[in-house]
Amino acid sequence: QARSAPAHRWSLPASLARARRPGRGSRQCTMASEEAEVVEGQDIFYVCKKTLMSLKDKLKKGEEITDEAVNELTFPEKLADEEVMIPVDMRGVGEEFEDVEEMVKKLGPKGTAEAFIKARDYFEANKDGEADSDRPKEMTAAEWKAVLAEDDDDLECGEEEDLLDEDEEEDLEGEEEEGDEEGDGEPAAKKAKTD
Repeated sequence: QARSAPAHRWSLPASLARARRPGRGSRQCTMASEEAEVVEGQDIFYVCKKTLMSLKDKLKKGEEITDEAVNELTFPEKLADEEVMIPVDMRGVGEEFEDVEEMVKKLGPKGTAEAFIKARDYFEANKDGEADSDRPKEMTAAEWKAVLAEDDDDLECGEEEDLLDEDEEEDLEGEEEEGDEEGDGEPAAKKAKTD
């Protein structure tokens, strides 16, 4: 039975997982749900290539893996814009996690580093037999930051739409209550006239 990709925080928008270029400008909120779809069979995340290679080397030598090294691997905020980010397939980890923080909490820094190495190996194995042209490509840290910022914008759009829906419901409820009050007051007014 085929395992569908979980909708992790780190799952790429479908358009990017299909290897389209990021940074296409702002999108309307109405597109958020469409773009948030995950390509079937993939659970793609990007990590710093240089840091991943460094962690792989440290693990071979039995050296300590720190939280800082894991953060450098997974969070691009402190990386130089020209740093190369490479795709990994999180299905290779063998477990499902909501985000990197949960991985570190459960697996520790060393286990998290090993998990991302497995995820990279899984991606390179290309078990789905995808054509190279359809596979996610390397990108710079600047491009990955733009992708993450775009995803955050989509999430905010979704939250704003939820809030708008709630406000509309409250307005409708308020109007109904006002209508009830007017209805209750009408017989009293008529009674006053007859008296």
